[in-house]
Amino acid sequence: MPHPDVARGDPLAALGPLARRVRRSLSGEHPGEVGTALPPLVDHHVHLMLVGAEALADTAIAGVVDLGAPLELVAAGRQRDGLPEVDFAGTFLTAPGGYPVGRPWAPAGSARELDPVAGDGRSALPDAVSIAVSEQQSFGASVVKVALNADVGPVFDRRTLDAIVAAAHERGLPVVAHVEGDGMTRLAVDAGVDVLAHTPFTEQVDDALLARAIAAGQRWISTIFVTSYGAPSPDRDRAIDNLARFHAAGGRVLYGTDLGNGEQPLGVNPEEVAALVAAGLAASDVLTALTDPWPRRTRTDAIATFVPGPPPETPADLARWLTGAGIVPAEDLEDL
Repeated sequence: MPHPDVARGDPLAALGPLARRVRRSLSGEHPGEVGTALPPLVDHHVHLMLVGAEALADTAIAGVVDLGAPLELVAAGRQRDGLPEVDFAGTFLTAPGGYPVGRPWAPAGSARELDPVAGDGRSALPDAVSIAVSEQQSFGASVVKVALNADVGPVFDRRTLDAIVAAAHERGLPVVAHVEGDGMTRLAVDAGVDVLAHTPFTEQVDDALLARAIAAGQRWISTIFVTSYGAPSPDRDRAIDNLARFHAAGGRVLYGTDLGNGEQPLGVNPEEVAALVAAGLAASDVLTALTDPWPRRTRTDAIATFVPGPPPETPADLARWLTGAGIVPAEDLEDL
């Protein structure tokens, strides 16, 4: 049953339990300004190697997950202070000659090619997979990313992918997969991949496979905008349909833009928000996707998102409303 305030059309209640009506402190900047407080916003798929480490410093995005960069950039980024806070995946792990090897946008060191795993994996010596995963972690990665793009090159076989997932999980690291091409979503689900870096957009995911992914706790990062940069396309339609059914069945959605991939606005991308609404997410669901701290377990309580003025009247207004958001110290806000 909906909250009674939602039934009466209360815009704030429609944003869900994450939203609070607040006033800026009288002793800070913009004294007495009234608006809505939300937890810090996170973009769960960016590439700082393509946009620069400071690109999001003056936006409403308080945290990002960098899903692919040379390890020396990861090590340097871990020493960086200020916002946004960054979690890194390190290099793409890929099959020999696989994506993104040879792509013009991928600088040297962006990908690490791993030969197929042979034997039964019982050797006492560390194998190439274990060494690669350990190296990612030693440089500061808190996520491991694998590339499964059958449309442009070879991909890992099941045994090798299983070994990567096992090695990462032994070290407490979740595995994110770029899936593209027929059968790649199934391969990722079968191997126990934790997160898809993109909503599947090149294949229709059947309901049975969706149910298995959800039962396993798999999360999907949205990135619908970059399927066709907002223009109508079969890839966009497939992504929205897949995400709509995934969400409706109880799947956990994470907001992400793939920032660095083509022309995109810095900060919250209103077209990505609009795509989530088109996939059937209510305003409260969109905010949950935007504020999920993954891969961290908890949110910081030192800062908050502040959006001045009244809350949006409808889900369609949410994207425009969020463009006014900013980051403020949590102590600067007083509940109303």
